[in-house]
Amino acid sequence: MRNIFIGIAAILLGISSTQAQTEKEDLQDFPETMQTDMDSLYWDWQSKNFLFVDENCRMLPDGPKVSDSVYIDRLSRIPSIIEMPFNDVVKKYIEAYTGRLRNKVSFMLAAANFYMPIFEEALDTYDLPMELKYLPIIESALNPKAQSRVRASGLWQFMLRTGKAYGLESNSLVEERFDPVKSTWAAVRYLKELYGIYKDWNLVLAAYNSGPGNVNKAIRRAGGSTDYWDIYPFLPRETRGYVPGFIAANYVMTYYCEHGICPMESQLPAISDTIHINRDLHFQQVANVCGIDIEQLRSLNPQYKKDIVPGNSRVYALRLPNNTVNTFIERQDSIYAYDAKKYLPKRKTVAVSDGSSSKNAKGAKYYTIRKGDTLGGIASRHGVSVNQIRRLNNIKGSKIWPGKRIRIR
Repeated sequence: MRNIFIGIAAILLGISSTQAQTEKEDLQDFPETMQTDMDSLYWDWQSKNFLFVDENCRMLPDGPKVSDSVYIDRLSRIPSIIEMPFNDVVKKYIEAYTGRLRNKVSFMLAAANFYMPIFEEALDTYDLPMELKYLPIIESALNPKAQSRVRASGLWQFMLRTGKAYGLESNSLVEERFDPVKSTWAAVRYLKELYGIYKDWNLVLAAYNSGPGNVNKAIRRAGGSTDYWDIYPFLPRETRGYVPGFIAANYVMTYYCEHGICPMESQLPAISDTIHINRDLHFQQVANVCGIDIEQLRSLNPQYKKDIVPGNSRVYALRLPNNTVNTFIERQDSIYAYDAKKYLPKRKTVAVSDGSSSKNAKGAKYYTIRKGDTLGGIASRHGVSVNQIRRLNNIKGSKIWPGKRIRIR
């Protein structure tokens, strides 16, 4: 399966499967989500026609050669609070983004149009460096449903326990780690708390990736130094590539034009709004009544794992394209009623059988036992055998109770 995946990716990228395999191996030090040839959101959006190539921008197969002095100058011009120095490690990541991963960068530039306003609003509210908006690029490649091998999930790659600690709900129907808005606000709160501990953004990034315990251990092994590049060799392997990857992500999202990378165009709506849902609702009900593509609903609301908004349990938000909001409000009664038994078949109550497997059989006849009745008398009056009454009602002996309803035939 792994080789098939690499082969399909190679076809999309226009390279041989051997080359794709070699390039995958070259990226061993990249954070986990950047080791794949194409992330799942790329496949989803492309197959559902959410992405298309901008005809006004010509994507070059290879970027121009850039000298170290140009890299240094460009990085120095990025308006940032977080230090972004240049060295051979950073250069390797920049060249990967602008070379082998340039198709993925083209996709992420399209996805960024949808997600960056969400990130920027949260960062601005908490007065955090705006360059942190590119952190999900190395965390998830801007895939809201990304999951790592250890089940870190969403744009910001929260573990289950950490997500719950920051108010993100996880159950059979809802996974708020996949929610672009809620997970972003949770991540920003977490980053602010980490900065309160370390007072250094590079250490914060390392702690965000591997946990404060690993960072503290690396600081001790580096003789107490709190300079990221001093503790670099003592960090877990993937975390060593985290800060260089973050610097490279800021670089490529700023200077992609200079490397001949064209953003793809996205058909996801740039403007959307939320509706409060206080009853159980299936995406298909909304899609059919409002005339919206169900795949677009799923892309706008990745937190609902089974296409169901469980509004009966509490109020949830459903994100819709701006031009669909009024339609939903005007037709909401029809939406909730539309094929409700088909799309929301879970029963609120269910009858309990009294033990007769054929109780509701066509032509069945019943009798309510009276005081003084016997099985023989009942059988004789109704022209049936005692054994038939016993079999239909699972009666073992001859004892019966007045008031009980039994089946005769």
